[in-house]
Amino acid sequence: MTTLEQAKIAAKALLSKKGLNVKVIGVDDVTTLADYFVIGTGTNSTQVKALAEEVEYQLDNAGISVSHIEGHRNNSWVLLDYVDIIVHVFSEEAREYYDLERLWQDGTEIDITDLD
Repeated sequence: MTTLEQAKIAAKALLSKKGLNVKVIGVDDVTTLADYFVIGTGTNSTQVKALAEEVEYQLDNAGISVSHIEGHRNNSWVLLDYVDIIVHVFSEEAREYYDLERLWQDGTEIDITDLD
């Protein structure tokens, strides 16, 4: 399974739980941190937690284990590190504040409209 396919599983998991403004950004040409960032937003802390848990569940079912998780305590930003893919699940306020799309604007946004 390619890393793009893995990123799409994560994005689909976010969409399945009504995550907002879900994006997949290819960053392999601009950083060695990961190949893809998957970004999504939850409307409240409960949804942020549920979104992160669904991503972890779906990728685990695909045989992909999370390497590291950050942020479960406050549920305004949960980061799931899958080495080649990093999933960011934000509250609306945290997403606006950190504005990862602007920081990684040199990356390539991947079309995920086929996942809806």
